[in-house]
Amino acid sequence: MMKQENRKVSLLEQFFSKEIGIEIKACLYFCCILAYYFIFRIIMGSWDASIIHMIEMIVATYVIGYVQLYLLSDFDEMDEFHWKVIVFSMVCSGIYVLLAIFCNWFDGNIIANIVFFAFMMLCYLCYFVICRAKRRIDTRLLNEELREFQMRKIRE
Repeated sequence: MMKQENRKVSLLEQFFSKEIGIEIKACLYFCCILAYYFIFRIIMGSWDASIIHMIEMIVATYVIGYVQLYLLSDFDEMDEFHWKVIVFSMVCSGIYVLLAIFCNWFDGNIIANIVFFAFMMLCYLCYFVICRAKRRIDTRLLNEELREFQMRKIRE
């Protein structure tokens, strides 16, 4: 039987864990923004999308991912829903809208930018709910594995 090591998580492992989290968020939020952008373009009668806009969007999701992690307490992965989740979601959604206006993602369409803000708020809410559900499921699974392990130890 292999001997298991009891060791602390290294700084490098902590760093990689945070980086992976940012990667996942950047990909998810980019897909959401891109879907909204594509729908907007189609509604406006265009089947063309700007590669420059897409580059701006992906860069924005990474930058905002770092801001969320290091400046805003990784609010969308908090255990409980409270005022920080709402306020920080509004701040990040507002930043996305300002970038959309500045970079002209929605051709200066005021209604599209207002709806984009609401859409991003919904994305943040969905991500929060999904993360909380995953943590609860993982906790139950770990507790079940612990009970099974304890029962094996008692039988031995």
